[in-house]
Amino acid sequence: MKITLNKLGKKFNRQWIFKDIDFVFEAGSKTALVGNNGSGKSTLLQIIDNYQTYSRGEIVYEFESKVLEEEALVGKISLAAPYLELPEDFTLMEMLRFHFNLMPLIVGKDFGSILQESGLAGNEDKPIKYFSSGMKQRLKLILAIYADTPLLLLDEPCSNLDDHGIQWYRGLVSSFGSNRTLLIASNQKFEYDFCEQVLAITDFKPKSAF
Repeated sequence: MKITLNKLGKKFNRQWIFKDIDFVFEAGSKTALVGNNGSGKSTLLQIIDNYQTYSRGEIVYEFESKVLEEEALVGKISLAAPYLELPEDFTLMEMLRFHFNLMPLIVGKDFGSILQESGLAGNEDKPIKYFSSGMKQRLKLILAIYADTPLLLLDEPCSNLDDHGIQWYRGLVSSFGSNRTLLIASNQKFEYDFCEQVLAITDFKPKSAF
């Protein structure tokens, strides 16, 4: 999926978070969104996810040479982020079945192999509310990365992961991040050092708040 930002800006109340972003994410490209805490990385990711509105400019989504309207984005974007809540009364298997009933699963994968590779095997009947923070993060990454979508958005993907989890994440992105547009919001270089380009949100911070 190709995404074009034209003079994109977002403000809360009267203060601009960022303004006049002109940028093109080519189909299949890998881009890191970087900037200090509070610079607007997560906000931009949520706007591209169509979860949050923008204040000025436009976003153009193109897939297979066609411009997509907002309703056509359903099922084409997957997101993993620390602020996303999981339904904690679901068991692990209930969550997987529910999610992948709505989102397409990558061809050739099944729940058994996914859980073995992620280290979550053996917890199939365990309610998510009893998961550790690291287990919840692994589950969020599973739901996003194993969904067969042309656009993959990851916000601080290694939050709460240990060294083993970080290596698992990097292998996962290497295996299933190709042939799709990937955006990673992060200040940790090991989360995005394989990206081909970097968009610094601070470059679009207005000198004046108004």
